[in-house]
Amino acid sequence: MRTLWQDIVYALRQMRQSPVFTLTAMLTLALGIGAITAIFSLIHTVMLKSLPVTDPATLYRVGEGNDCCVNMGPEGSWGLFPYVVYERFREASPEFEQMAAFQAGRNLFSVRRSGSAQQAKPLHAEYVSGNYFSTFGIPAYAGRTLMPADDQRGAPPAAMLTHRSWQQQYGSDPSVVGATFMIDGHPFTIVGIAPRGFDGETLESDPPELFLPIQQEPLISGANTLLNQPMSWLRIIGRARPGVNPEPLGPRLTTILRNWFLSDFGPLFPQFAPQVKEVLPKQFVKVTPGGAGIAVMKADYEASLRILLAVCGLVLLIACANIANLLLARGSARGTQTAIRLALGASRRRLMRQWITESLVLAVVGGVAGLIVAFAGVKIIVALAFRHAHYVPISAIPSLQVLGFAFGVSLTTGLLFGTVPAWIASRANPAAALHGANRSTRDRSSFWQKSLVIVQATLSVVLLSGAGLLTRSLQKMQSQDFGFNPDHRVSISLYAPFSDYSPEKLNVTYRTLKQRLERIPGVKSAALALYTPFTNNWGELVFRPGSEPPNISDPGSVAASWDRVSPGYLEAMGQTLVRGRSISEQDTAATRPVAVVDEAFVKRYFKPGEDPVGQVFGIDDPRYAKTYEIVGVLHTANYTDPSGHWRPPLFFVPLAQHALYDKQMVQMIDDRSHIIEAAVLEIHGNMEGLEAQVRRAFSEVDPNLTLVGIRPMEQQVADRLDQDRTVAQLTGLFGLLALALAAVGLYGVTAYSVERRTSEIGVRIALGANRVSVMELVLKGAFLQIMLGLLIGIPASIGCARLIASKLYQVKGWDPMVLSSAVFALGICALIASLVPARRAATVNPLKALRVE
Repeated sequence: MRTLWQDIVYALRQMRQSPVFTLTAMLTLALGIGAITAIFSLIHTVMLKSLPVTDPATLYRVGEGNDCCVNMGPEGSWGLFPYVVYERFREASPEFEQMAAFQAGRNLFSVRRSGSAQQAKPLHAEYVSGNYFSTFGIPAYAGRTLMPADDQRGAPPAAMLTHRSWQQQYGSDPSVVGATFMIDGHPFTIVGIAPRGFDGETLESDPPELFLPIQQEPLISGANTLLNQPMSWLRIIGRARPGVNPEPLGPRLTTILRNWFLSDFGPLFPQFAPQVKEVLPKQFVKVTPGGAGIAVMKADYEASLRILLAVCGLVLLIACANIANLLLARGSARGTQTAIRLALGASRRRLMRQWITESLVLAVVGGVAGLIVAFAGVKIIVALAFRHAHYVPISAIPSLQVLGFAFGVSLTTGLLFGTVPAWIASRANPAAALHGANRSTRDRSSFWQKSLVIVQATLSVVLLSGAGLLTRSLQKMQSQDFGFNPDHRVSISLYAPFSDYSPEKLNVTYRTLKQRLERIPGVKSAALALYTPFTNNWGELVFRPGSEPPNISDPGSVAASWDRVSPGYLEAMGQTLVRGRSISEQDTAATRPVAVVDEAFVKRYFKPGEDPVGQVFGIDDPRYAKTYEIVGVLHTANYTDPSGHWRPPLFFVPLAQHALYDKQMVQMIDDRSHIIEAAVLEIHGNMEGLEAQVRRAFSEVDPNLTLVGIRPMEQQVADRLDQDRTVAQLTGLFGLLALALAAVGLYGVTAYSVERRTSEIGVRIALGANRVSVMELVLKGAFLQIMLGLLIGIPASIGCARLIASKLYQVKGWDPMVLSSAVFALGICALIASLVPARRAATVNPLKALRVE
């Protein structure tokens, strides 16, 4: 132990005596260790961390997957369930102490304290079962939690606020507990405040701010309630009894699910009876560990985080190679000192241990600095990936696990870059060193230094190519033809409790709102919609008269997305009409329901050459196959996924028209689709002062209207690319960092080689070699290392491109432009890095060089 302490003190003294070397190494390590620690911190939070609840190891999820928010039909491996299925599961699961259900997705409600003159606030809310908080073992911060008695039909309406919402929206006012709040116009008593740090069972941006009992859902939704419908909208988590493993419960729950599917769901759609029997054996329920909650963010960001972790690992390897080169150069400079110590009796093992100790101390100091970089890095990455979210429950403060990871990486890094220099230094020949053999044109460390430069060049090409592919993919996503024009368009998100409005009152309100928005100065046109691009998605099965029922085992391949819009919406969005007409003022509640479809819809549901205009179709049931008449065809539009992985057909129906169905569930879908959530404005100039004008228009038309958000349509499109943009930007940043480190490494090795060969260069000049030939000699040696790196790096880049193929849009892994750019960038940096020592070699004075020997 005493010897170890002496080695640590000696290492610190050496670091103090070489401040330039120490600062260079620390900065390099801080960037490398900090970057990989920041990514691990995010991975730990998103993919590994348990919920802040009591004994998360005993929590199990019933079902799997992250589908949202309301599904209908077979799911294969189920993750969402109707309320009636939850009740049956709960009765048949004695392995669980408790089983809680909660809503998949969120509702936005208008919330105002009763008797307050303040304007109502839009809050995200989640329906939960009465035993939700007791299942998770969560006490209330203030007041009490929701209880099973609150989740009964006829129970007094009760609700809970999250601690964050209570703090930010209501200033931590203790009188909130027990107060009456109007939620969508209905009085609810706030019975308690959830504990600090609990934002629900799902890690996501903008988590719920309000919890409501499931049984109160019909009170707010009215006729459009989901509670007793055969629609899947609830997720389930249970707490296992002590010593019981509930995972084998899956087959029993699968039987219950299949029985419900056959007896309750099947009869609602007799046309699918043969298919229901066919897909029934493929429907199952899994019981999986649920201590981490619902991994929505994990599913969304896992691929990106893995890419960034691999990128940071490569950067750290390049940093290690750089520091190893520095240590090799310093070892050569300390060759005489090492030889003296060996001559005086020091063992090679003792010297090697001391060198490795120096490397470890340097790595730990760099790791401490890396924690600062990691803290800032997490903040930057979260800000980039969720730049328009109001709140993201991810802390930049490193946890104990992250601290342990950083310490482990630091030690591994120290061993990685310190072992080879230590071994080479310990093999020094003391007699040769003391006789000046260290000035020869060759030495043992030269091979290793050049090998490390080759490794750096290889990894730099891989990183630059990956960054180039991701950047090119992002550019293609941004410049794709979306089928609408986002330029000079403004997207408005709104909320209003319209569920109690009659169809006549809705139509009048919508017409008045549209006209009032059009009167705002600078607004060219205004229109209303159920939703605007990339904010939501409604999808239904499509039927044509005489056609075969679609295959319900894969609804994603046969369903179409649809939107309900006001007259002028398609024109306001700049969507191009290919044939027929658009939705207009003539499409009223008294006229035949019509639809405008896009070209993708025509391609899927009509034969080549068949004219769709004048044809009819319907949704969800063959009996309704003549509901809508197609009056126009649009250029294909992308409303769902700018990455291009999912782009279903699309059709639009008029806001003023109501279809009549004799099936309650289909009628409910039509009724709910008239509760709009968006508007779009086509404007002249910029948005300055527009938000205040829109708020004034809302209050004049209907006091219940609430403005949730307003932003340029270009920003709305860009927001959906935040993740891809963040990955491309960070990969590009790390690629440039790798390029700089590789250039520094090449410069160091070349400069060291010139210094070692000073006598040789002097002899060459004395014998008549000109300066150009000397520069060529040095540049040739430098570019030989780069060429070897390229020979390895280019095939490696093509191979590694397969690992990021899922993140690429219309870009191939062997894109010649990207590879050429990476090679060119590395070549330019190599030229700059080697020109300085080459010019220095060309200016060597032969007389002084010969005296050195």
